Amino acid sequence: MNFLTNLLSPHTKSPRTKRKPRGIQVKSPQEVEIMRRSGKIVATVLKEVSEMVEPGMSTAEIDAYAEKRIREMEATPSFKGYYGFSGSICSCINNEVVHGIPSPKKVVHAGDILKVDVGAYQGGFHGDSCITIAIGEVNSEARQLMRVAEETLYKGIEQVKAGNSLLDIAGAIEDQAKASGYSVIEDFTGHGVGNKLHEEPAVFNVRTRKLPNVKLRAGMTLAIEPILNVGSRIPRTLPDRWTVVTVDNSLSAQFEHTVLVTADGYEILTDRSQV
Repeated sequence: MNFLTNLLSPHTKSPRTKRKPRGIQVKSPQEVEIMRRSGKIVATVLKEVSEMVEPGMSTAEIDAYAEKRIREMEATPSFKGYYGFSGSICSCINNEVVHGIPSPKKVVHAGDILKVDVGAYQGGFHGDSCITIAIGEVNSEARQLMRVAEETLYKGIEQVKAGNSLLDIAGAIEDQAKASGYSVIEDFTGHGVGNKLHEEPAVFNVRTRKLPNVKLRAGMTLAIEPILNVGSRIPRTLPDRWTVVTVDNSLSAQFEHTVLVTADGYEILTDRSQV
């Protein structure tokens, strides 16, 4: 779940404005093991949702399924009630960027792309991950956007290891997206994740000289989550004060993982291939 700059986040300024991090948490081996469990729950739910969603389903139905599965695995939904958010997942269709509120009135149709963001809290720690799902057959523009959005996430993750910096991640994401002809949303960021859903540091997806260039240390856990648009990088927030859409109604796609920094690389804690 991205930082929501106009409502939720302590990161209320753009990446062009200098901030100082308030304190970055390094997890102990015991805490990492708990985060592996919460991450596995998130990965399991997203994998199941990707397999069960079909045209004609409402986002409220998908939300109910996700909450049921999270609770069956003895966890609680990280997002439900978070600053008043009513859903257990964030669900965004086509031009919706982030923080879409599940609703029985929002139905997915063949040809849509659906972003599903899931968080689970167990044992005092959160897992957080997002995928974009093709509903039935989608057009070539949507397929290409989804492919590049996922590739861009992994380009960022490849830069994760102790001694590298946040700007290494941001630069890899920005370069991959722009080389493929897509814009990167700058107003929303990834974040540290642990016993709080949103922790320091903010993980930007573009280079900035104003962001403190934090060096990565083994034991840090980051939610890395670039958002790519076909058109403008500028978003706008709907009157519900949650749902964010593209200003030009262009398609938007997002993939996210919770990632552990290790001494020589990384571990993806929300890896769906492992469930």
